[in-house]
Amino acid sequence: MKVAEAPNAALVATYNEPIRKQERFSPQRIFTTPKGERVIDFGQNLVGWVEVRAVGSAGSKVKLLHAEVLDKAGNFYIENLRAAKQICTYTLAGTGGAEFFEPHFTFQGFRYVMVEDFPGEFTAANFTAVALYSDMPKTGSFTCSNPLVNQLQSNIQWGQRGNFLDVPTDCPQRDERLGWTGDAQAFCRTATFNHDVHGFYAKWLKDVALDQRPDGSVPFVVPNVLGEQACGSAGWADVATIMPWDVYLAYGDRRVLEDQYPSMKAWVDYMTTQSLDDDLWNTGFLFGDWLFYSENNDNIGNSAVTHKPFIQQCFWAHSTQLLINAAHVLGKKEDAKLYSELLERIKTAFNREYVTPNGTLVSATQTAYVLALNFDMLPTNFRQQAAKRLVDNIRAYDTHLTTGFLGTPYLCHVLTRFGYADVAYELFLREKYPSWLYPVTMGATTIWERWDGIKPDSTFEEASMNSFNHYAYGAIGDWMYRSVAGLDTEPGSPGYKKIIVKPHIGAGLTQASADLQTPYGKLVSGWKTEPGFSSLHVEIPANTTATIYVPTEMVEALMEGGKTLSEAGFTIGNAEKGYVVLTGVGSGSYDFSF
Repeated sequence: MKVAEAPNAALVATYNEPIRKQERFSPQRIFTTPKGERVIDFGQNLVGWVEVRAVGSAGSKVKLLHAEVLDKAGNFYIENLRAAKQICTYTLAGTGGAEFFEPHFTFQGFRYVMVEDFPGEFTAANFTAVALYSDMPKTGSFTCSNPLVNQLQSNIQWGQRGNFLDVPTDCPQRDERLGWTGDAQAFCRTATFNHDVHGFYAKWLKDVALDQRPDGSVPFVVPNVLGEQACGSAGWADVATIMPWDVYLAYGDRRVLEDQYPSMKAWVDYMTTQSLDDDLWNTGFLFGDWLFYSENNDNIGNSAVTHKPFIQQCFWAHSTQLLINAAHVLGKKEDAKLYSELLERIKTAFNREYVTPNGTLVSATQTAYVLALNFDMLPTNFRQQAAKRLVDNIRAYDTHLTTGFLGTPYLCHVLTRFGYADVAYELFLREKYPSWLYPVTMGATTIWERWDGIKPDSTFEEASMNSFNHYAYGAIGDWMYRSVAGLDTEPGSPGYKKIIVKPHIGAGLTQASADLQTPYGKLVSGWKTEPGFSSLHVEIPANTTATIYVPTEMVEALMEGGKTLSEAGFTIGNAEKGYVVLTGVGSGSYDFSF
């Protein structure tokens, strides 16, 4: 064991407007498409612009068109941009020397650039792509033995960068670029691992509160450019409660809760006013489990449609629980009592309306079981059988997921929590559609809006809604950090002052590791398996303590730094299936073998 040194400085949140950061990319290849188009491939779907160097006579033009993908035949594809042009046209002054151009007050989302009317010699040296995003220091990394998963992690991080440009947008390339609240809340916890988004989110949450209607309803997008009536959808508006709590957990910043508490309370109160009949929220507009798995000409009901009022009731309960949590942190005892009574009524109504006497849900999709289990909607004695029904549903789809934007973030977490980490791993490592790795096998370098934006036959999903840089499904990153590598916070101790390290070793990977720059320093967990032998490396930051769950039950054979646990002075906690639990572990570097 090596003792950790205190960091030079903790991460500090600033509520100022983020600074835009740049990375530069040279062309990976220049080619001519079957249609005769001259195209540059920068190798990465990114957000920003292209710098151009050109020499030519006065009046000569350079025209750049931007695209994310090529079509099945290898031609330039821009139909998914809808009304967006993504075209830059430059006119040379004819100075006799090299002239340099780049756009101002705009940006594009692209990997490929088609060049028209270029004067002079057309070479890679004339073009540089500049990636643009808010200045968010990188704080986390995840690697493992599967190259496809490593590419997925890269895709998640690039999806975050491309859509974290002043506000968390849904997509950066087409005629939209809006701060969709549903995407933002789904991805929030993952974002806190990859980059320091403390100030970025704290600032945007103030925008959420400012755009919130007087009756407490939260817009679909922030800033709200869609109009006063575009608001109030469950799973979208719940960003008002989910994001403040996630930011508090990640950074331990009580001020975020203080600032956002009125907004959190107003949203919960709005849902309550919409649910005066039998404590059921079943009115108003709802996006539902957006972009869930569906089949064309679905005559036998394979499409995974989750009952919308069911979803509303679950998120009403979840937001109420988060409000209660915040009330406890802020010492608002009367509110905690009041909303605890409300939460009990919400769950009672849910079980009366949506659960049969034997525990079957009236909406039997994966998302329905995931939400009911993740938000603790069911009585304790029904939960394990509900988890089994979830697994049965997954098996019925040949071990594939069917969840959309609202169910996907919690799917693997629920499976792991209820003893089905093996099934979570199977889903996670699936390469066929629908799955997280399917887009990777199709060449994706960012997260797609749809599970099958490019279909197995290389044709496209409907062009009107088919972004190839849309980070919501990247929410699996949270499970990768917290469950695969095992980095988490102790309940009731946010900001990694008290740490849990609890990795889940799964079939299909032989190694996984993650690190996170916490406010106290670097936190690391990495495991490796070999025939008959496994190891776990852990680094705990200074001025923190941890509970380490070593994934073995063989206490006598467990060594740290060549010593037995007793020789090394560890305190062994209560037994847990599959783990040796070490409590009160101080800062330092540890190497376990078992």
